Amino acid sequence: MAIPERQILVCQSFRVGGDPKGVCFKQTDGFLQYLEEEILARGLDILITATGCMKLCEKGPVMVVQPDNWWFGGVGSEEAIDAILDGIEAGEPCAEYLIA
Repeated sequence: MAIPERQILVCQSFRVGGDPKGVCFKQTDGFLQYLEEEILARGLDILITATGCMKLCEKGPVMVVQPDNWWFGGVGSEEAIDAILDGIEAGEPCAEYLIA
């Protein structure tokens, strides 16, 4: 398998010690599957990785695109995912969800 062009890190609020999961996990039911399906449908070379808590619950759900280092918040809908993927295809981050 070749190294993908990009990787999308998706906060899933995994925490050690049995702490309750945060907003990213609670508000993203079906999120990973939809994201994977859209990436495949668009023919993008992107790997998706579910992560532990990214410590930005107040801005969640959170998603990061690497190696661009674009951090997105409030990504809790198919419309948000579509806008972010549109930005990736255009080579510019989607300003609406970008965490400054």
